[in-house]
Amino acid sequence: MGRAFLHRALVLSSLLLLASGEIFFEERFDDGWEHRWVKSDWKRSQGQAGTFRHTAGTYSGDPDDKGIQTTGDAKHFAISAKFSEFSNKNRTLVVQYSLKIEQDIECGGAYIKLMSGHVNQKKFGGDTPYSFMFGPDICGDQKKKLHLILSYQGQNYPIKKDLKCETDKLTHFYTFVLRPDATYSILIDNREREFGSMYTDWDILPPRRIKDVNAKKPKDWDDREYIEDPDQVKPEGYDSIPKEIPDPKDKKPESWDDDDDGIWKPRMIPNPEYKGPWKRKKIKNPNYKGKWKTPWIDNPEFEDDPDLYVLKPLQYVGIEVWQVKAGSVFDNILICDDPDYARHVVDETFAANKEVRTRYVVIHDVSHWEPFAQFIYVLQAEKEAFEGAEKKRKAREEEEARRAREEGERRRRERDRDRGRDRYRDRYKRHRHYDYHDEL
Repeated sequence: MGRAFLHRALVLSSLLLLASGEIFFEERFDDGWEHRWVKSDWKRSQGQAGTFRHTAGTYSGDPDDKGIQTTGDAKHFAISAKFSEFSNKNRTLVVQYSLKIEQDIECGGAYIKLMSGHVNQKKFGGDTPYSFMFGPDICGDQKKKLHLILSYQGQNYPIKKDLKCETDKLTHFYTFVLRPDATYSILIDNREREFGSMYTDWDILPPRRIKDVNAKKPKDWDDREYIEDPDQVKPEGYDSIPKEIPDPKDKKPESWDDDDDGIWKPRMIPNPEYKGPWKRKKIKNPNYKGKWKTPWIDNPEFEDDPDLYVLKPLQYVGIEVWQVKAGSVFDNILICDDPDYARHVVDETFAANKEVRTRYVVIHDVSHWEPFAQFIYVLQAEKEAFEGAEKKRKAREEEEARRAREEGERRRRERDRDRGRDRYRDRYKRHRHYDYHDEL
């Protein structure tokens, strides 16, 4: 416990030195986390409320680095934490968290929400209004999307893009960055997956420009890229060239008799001089203006809102999901205004490159900090732990299948023995019956 605490303390202290902005909320789910979070009673009276377990999960690179994991299949999960209210007006908003979906999720969400105004945390649930929702939602093989919903003037607007989430069973970081110019970025494990603008990727405001449906192509608009060469003249006698000519190599057979066989004619062959109907060659049209397109005009219904990116003042973060199979581990929740700090949380704490271990020792020159270096390799260790757990699971399933086959074979042999005894008993009864009547 002491070394694990030292690992995290070293990482956290180095990260705090990098933070140049403001951290509004950060949760690593260390000891005492339950005092910062409120478990909701939503769905509890109906027996449909699941619980959160403080754990690093079934497999982990560092068993002491814990998050909270959903437990209880086919349940609703709701938990929230409060922080000092703030506004993202004139500042960048960064929301980030890590997620490990250990279970075969089948169908369920694994997203987080930010809320504004007053929230009764003991009643926090699916009907609680929210200002922001972000994270994976998986259902079967078809739906494996990444939710991104923003609230504007009391109405929720989902992003129009089809965003994909990670589907393996390892830890991944999901990061959303919203800037004062209404542009945004979505990062997964510090790699930018999407970039765009609220003006174009959400149907919040009418578009700035629209096509002029009343526009018509001008009569003098020449959209022919190539035209026939007007200076080219048909050669004299071109139309009199026949398609076929007699084959000069064809000779009249010696046995041919014109009186009996008719007048001999050589067979016809294609005329190599015949080029088909005459056509002028194509040349570039000097008057070509390009393909005519419907012009764009300013949309008279568009009215800009310079505060489009501003959410209602935020002061709660919550996890509210439903899962058919539980087992998702939430951790490392961060709300701040510094994208660089969020990036360093991923890089420094959990080693974004899961495969190349030595890269981090070279970059950060911490090879002489053995505990720190070990902690940097946590996700590689998690990957190895996952592979080990998978081998044990497969071996357990194979053993159970072997026992089931042996049990089935044993029962089959017993049924065969029982059938043999029944046939013998039936034959014995028939013989006894015949002997009895013979004696009579």
